[in-house]
Amino acid sequence: MSRDIDVLVLGGAGVDTIVYVPELPLPYADSYMIDSGIRPRAGQTGDFMALGLSALGLRTHHLDFVGDDPEGDLVRALHRDHGIALTEIPQPAGTKRAVNLVGPDGRRLSLYDTSRAHPDDRFPEDTLRALAARSRHAHVSITHPCAHALPVLAEAGVTLSTDLHNWDGENPYHEAFAYAADVVLLSATALTDPEATARRIARHGRAEIVVVTAGAEGAYLLADGELTHVPPAVPPGPVVDSNGAGDAFAAAFLYGRLTGEPALRCAVYGTVAGAHACTVPSTRSAALTDDELLAGVAAVEATAPR
Repeated sequence: MSRDIDVLVLGGAGVDTIVYVPELPLPYADSYMIDSGIRPRAGQTGDFMALGLSALGLRTHHLDFVGDDPEGDLVRALHRDHGIALTEIPQPAGTKRAVNLVGPDGRRLSLYDTSRAHPDDRFPEDTLRALAARSRHAHVSITHPCAHALPVLAEAGVTLSTDLHNWDGENPYHEAFAYAADVVLLSATALTDPEATARRIARHGRAEIVVVTAGAEGAYLLADGELTHVPPAVPPGPVVDSNGAGDAFAAAFLYGRLTGEPALRCAVYGTVAGAHACTVPSTRSAALTDDELLAGVAAVEATAPR
């Protein structure tokens, strides 16, 4: 069977309601007047990954549970409007949803509705195997059904990546993902020792590359046993919203990886895409194209110390 899918994205389809608040943490009050509007939009981590990868020219297919509800309609419309293939598994509990509070500095606080899932949720194995057989690579969200998909993906022989997001390095739930993936990304937000966590992932799992993103400090890349600090890219405009920045980083990193770039340049791709995402309100979908990404990377490399 031909590999006509560059990246199979598993999980992470859903709807966020974005609320721009005057500050975070938000002090208690009986009410707040929100003049920027309160708007639901499709785009949780898997959606943003699929959108970012597709905009970069990679043939992308998204697989997840989606409900027959208005939120599911938003997810379907996002994929349809951007030409991204979506295989839906019916979810009687409804489409995943969350509320994201976004402060003036772009930081966010996410409130996830955990009622939109069931402990017995599993991707149909025949569907998963068929899609994996067509894929060069699979990016696995850390949502519950994806944990049960890891052995099937390993048997299919596709390379794997995952984003552990704000893992604290201790919660055992994340370890199955961390140790099964060839490329592991995570945020430094909750880590007391990012280097130790990255090295533990590489030591106990199959990861060839571990990337710890650190926001305005850039990122840390562990590859070939060496930890390298990757400076941050300068955002091309005012920072307004950090929603989707980590997914943009991951999508650009995988684009570099799948087009044969060395790990360090992939990480530079990630910093450029992540910085751009912070300048885009999360009520809009504006992923970088490959030409825009490469132009941004060229600008970074032109000003880098020799």
